[in-house]
Amino acid sequence: MRHHFFHYVEYFEWAPGATSCSLIGDFNNWDCTKNRAEKGYFGRDDYGTWRITVEDKLREGQEKDPHWQEYNYSVEYDRGDGDIDIEALYQKMEDEYWEPGEDQYLKDTRPFEEALFKSIFGENFGCIKVGKEEEVNELAYNTEDEETMDYSKFPPGYEEWVKKTDQAHLPPLKQDPTRYSEPTVVDDPVWRERVLAKKPPLPIWEYTVKGFKAWEKKYLPAIPHGSRVRVYFKTPEGPVERVPAWAKYVLPDPDGKMWSAVYWEPPIQERHQWQHERPKPPKSLRIYECHVGMSSEEAGISTFKRFSQEVLPHVKKCGYNVVQLMGVQEHVDYSSVGYKVTNQFAVSSRFGTPEDFKFLVDTAHGLGLLVFMDIVHSHVAPDEVCGLAMFDGANDCFLHVGKRGHHKRWGTRLFKYGEHEVKRFLLSNLKWWVEEYRIDGFYFHSVGSMLYTHNGFAKFTGSLDEYCNQYVNVDAHIYLILANELLHNLTPRIITIAEDATLFPGLCAPHEQGGFGFDYYVSTAPSDMWLYLIEKVPLEEWSVKQIAESLLKISNSDGKALVYVENHSQSISGGKSLFQALIEKNVEYPDAVNMLRSVSMIKMIKLLTASLGGSAYLTFMGNEFGHTERVEFPRVTNNFSYEFARRRWSLLDDKWHAKLAEFDNALMAIEQKYLFLSSNAPVTNLQVDDLSKTIVFTQDNLIFAYNFHPRKSADEYEILVDEPGRYELLLDTDDVKYGGMGRLKTKQKRINVFSMKLSLTLPQLSAQVYRLAKIWDAAVSVM
Repeated sequence: MRHHFFHYVEYFEWAPGATSCSLIGDFNNWDCTKNRAEKGYFGRDDYGTWRITVEDKLREGQEKDPHWQEYNYSVEYDRGDGDIDIEALYQKMEDEYWEPGEDQYLKDTRPFEEALFKSIFGENFGCIKVGKEEEVNELAYNTEDEETMDYSKFPPGYEEWVKKTDQAHLPPLKQDPTRYSEPTVVDDPVWRERVLAKKPPLPIWEYTVKGFKAWEKKYLPAIPHGSRVRVYFKTPEGPVERVPAWAKYVLPDPDGKMWSAVYWEPPIQERHQWQHERPKPPKSLRIYECHVGMSSEEAGISTFKRFSQEVLPHVKKCGYNVVQLMGVQEHVDYSSVGYKVTNQFAVSSRFGTPEDFKFLVDTAHGLGLLVFMDIVHSHVAPDEVCGLAMFDGANDCFLHVGKRGHHKRWGTRLFKYGEHEVKRFLLSNLKWWVEEYRIDGFYFHSVGSMLYTHNGFAKFTGSLDEYCNQYVNVDAHIYLILANELLHNLTPRIITIAEDATLFPGLCAPHEQGGFGFDYYVSTAPSDMWLYLIEKVPLEEWSVKQIAESLLKISNSDGKALVYVENHSQSISGGKSLFQALIEKNVEYPDAVNMLRSVSMIKMIKLLTASLGGSAYLTFMGNEFGHTERVEFPRVTNNFSYEFARRRWSLLDDKWHAKLAEFDNALMAIEQKYLFLSSNAPVTNLQVDDLSKTIVFTQDNLIFAYNFHPRKSADEYEILVDEPGRYELLLDTDDVKYGGMGRLKTKQKRINVFSMKLSLTLPQLSAQVYRLAKIWDAAVSVM
């Protein structure tokens, strides 16, 4: 639904299974006999798309415009708002731009019209369709060289008129008695090139398009801003009411029984005015995953504006450069955490308005943060009132019918990706978030559910047969390729991430090579591995060799891997955070020792995962300081409690949590400076010892050393280095300021090495990062 520049609202909806369509709401007293289109005589095309127009109403005392008058709703004032006679404008154009009589010979003025509309309505204005260049430039029906013309066919005296009259600005004319009674234009290339090289008379034309103030003065809106709207279909199974599929904003009705679209066309003064440009994509992604609703400490639902003011500065302070938002798309069921989307184009009304969300994105950009969002195109809510399920009755145009249309485990519905209009709907949805809200990247939720008709619920061993069989959803593959192609052509800065636990080959390969074109894929392996080890394996039995091999396998895989120690999944619905799991593992120790061991291990786990595991790193809101509570959204089983659907920021006042936060800040700061996540340098000098529980390796002049032994330190531990020189300690998890015991000697903070070996002390349950600060020259090395 959009406001047309010819002062009416256009409404389009795709519902091929309906026999009539009405737009109903409080703007027409919910009357389905008004603004109605019926199958058979108007309102629906051959593809099942309905079109209804609702005209603006003239205010009392106003008269219709003498000409078709365009209005620019996106600006408060422009030249066209002045009281200038339009006939005088046309005469001025004739006098100052066209030479006398010149414009009447233009067969096609579309290039000039397109330039006018783009100058006023913006580069994305798409109402004017321009033909091919050769068609647009064709100015005449007949082509003949003037020098070879047979003037005997022309009216008496025409030859003398051409030869004696100075009409260089006009094209030559000729007579064709078989087709015309008057002389017609000759296609003169020189004249054509000169005329088409002219720039459109924009300074004059712009006076013909009026702004929002002029429209508001003359017309009452066809559908006032804030009106509640639904679509009413007649189907073979009976009448149904639905929330429009393309709704920009959706609210529950006052009685709570139904939901309605809200026509969102706020006055100029209420629209968000963008203040900041998009930041450039960083070389390394350090992603802070958030849920706006649960981002406050109070037991309730937070808002876009509060999140902007309280959480975004914290994200910046912590050293992350991307904020990734869950649950932005509207979802009726809050307990779904946003993964049962009902309205793909609408921001969640629980958190605020579309303008509030623009404020959030703008604030993040002002802090230098990119904004990613979870985009849920893998499945939809089964809701039949405000969602897409059974949208046009039993035809179910957007979704598969029968078993194919139902997710195997989640109770959700599945898109019919092979349908042209479904692809157009989803691709338009991506473009909408980029252009309307300036989103910088997309985390495609549950891609594994899209890739296969079994929704990814099968055993995967890595065999090629598992990715090439009858269960592969080719239609979904094509959609994902198109989605990446569209986004990266829309803006080269966009970043796409595929969440797929099945590791489908080619996710990050270019589509020219048969891939999908994603920039990153999500690897759940580190998180799964750490949780399994913590809960199932005694620390003394951990195999650091297997840990290193698992992480190296990810970093050496095809494509860039996004890794995390924990994201939202670990702690939602009765789960636990990794820090809580560690505390429970060390419960046999006294409280102080328990916390010391748990803090030591979580720091090592984070550092090793980030340094050895992937090309980008993510953490979930609150886990940077070791949030210990599970996440559980309000639902029937907990009596709709918000007790665990929040973040306890006050934990930052606690000694241990503050130390963890400080370490996480230091880790992000080192990555920001040395970019080890995005480094293409190979891992060298890898030393792994299951007996001493140590892992040491070098990457791009940085040395990472880990000692996972629960009782023994490794003194004078020799490692190979690539260059002799001065090595400086950058990070020590055992530092007192990070909650450690400070066991490293002062002399080890800076070490001079004159050979290809470096001797280190590795305290138990600690990790260190060293940097090659200065390389010795050959003369010094020999000494």
